[in-house]
Amino acid sequence: MSTYKIGVVGDRHTILGFKSLGVFIFPVLDADEADKTIAKLAKEGFAIIYVTEQIAKQIPERIQFYRNKPLPAITLIPSNRGTLGIGMEEIKKSVEKAIGVDILFESEGEE
Repeated sequence: MSTYKIGVVGDRHTILGFKSLGVFIFPVLDADEADKTIAKLAKEGFAIIYVTEQIAKQIPERIQFYRNKPLPAITLIPSNRGTLGIGMEEIKKSVEKAIGVDILFESEGEE
């Protein structure tokens, strides 16, 4: 039986709390470091890699590379500076692709 690992890539202040949950953390300072870290984690058998939206925005090619692969699953999360809405948009696209309808739409007037 294989044991998969979970990692989080992003700025130190955002990801430090994940360490208390037993998740491996990988603080990065720039896009190049993030790109190399994600590629390394994928090769090392990480099944889930959470990436802060701010970092993901800087490395869209790397994120897209893993979108159609079964592993690792890349999930975008907001940073401690707030959300860019990228993560939720990715979830909406995945749900719509899976079932053919956007069931996560926001009602008008909601904020």
